[in-house]
Amino acid sequence: MKRGNVVSQTEWHKARLALLEQEKAQTRARAALTQARLAMPWVEISTNYRFTGADGEETLASLFGDADQLIVYHFMFDADWDVGCKSCSLLADHYGPSVAHLAARDVAFVTVSIAPWPKLEAFRKRMGWDFKWVSSAGSDFNRDFRVSFTDDEIANNQANYNYQENNTFPGREAPGISVFAKDEDGRIYHTYSTFSRGLETFIGAYDLLDIVPKGRDEDALAHGMMWVRLHDSYGD
Repeated sequence: MKRGNVVSQTEWHKARLALLEQEKAQTRARAALTQARLAMPWVEISTNYRFTGADGEETLASLFGDADQLIVYHFMFDADWDVGCKSCSLLADHYGPSVAHLAARDVAFVTVSIAPWPKLEAFRKRMGWDFKWVSSAGSDFNRDFRVSFTDDEIANNQANYNYQENNTFPGREAPGISVFAKDEDGRIYHTYSTFSRGLETFIGAYDLLDIVPKGRDEDALAHGMMWVRLHDSYGD
């Protein structure tokens, strides 16, 4: 590894204090962003979406369980694939252990993919995950929340992703997170979604890489997450 700038302890301490001020500014900015996110308006969901999972057929309402808030991770798993996306799997390795903690704060967490449920269940068992995973096959859920596209949309540059025209995702499946709320009368609302690099917030491994000398070390890669493997496949 190439050696960094070596200085005295006094000089290092001065540089660290300067960086600390930047870190504090970022923390304050993140707190303000969180408040702006919480203030986002809601949109009522009128479509009766259907899903299939370990408990048979489910509705969007049933995915809430006893909670009033629901986070859905849109996991890339095309119906033609035998395994899920490795980058989505990296996120799943992070959010899986958080599900119990979220439940304690009135939040249900469900993973949703368009592949048939038996494929999802087989891959979930292989990865050792215990979070809830359901299939949206036969539903418009993935398309309505802009994470599934047709071959024609991709060919005609119409698979717009992350709320931006001409920001075309290169494949039929894309990742994302969507948040829903349920009111006292049982009505369901869409409150938030994030896609693309907005998902980096949920990858703790990147936060740790960001504090080591080499950082993410991705500059020479064709795309940032090219190094990622399924957690049982490193060293293959």
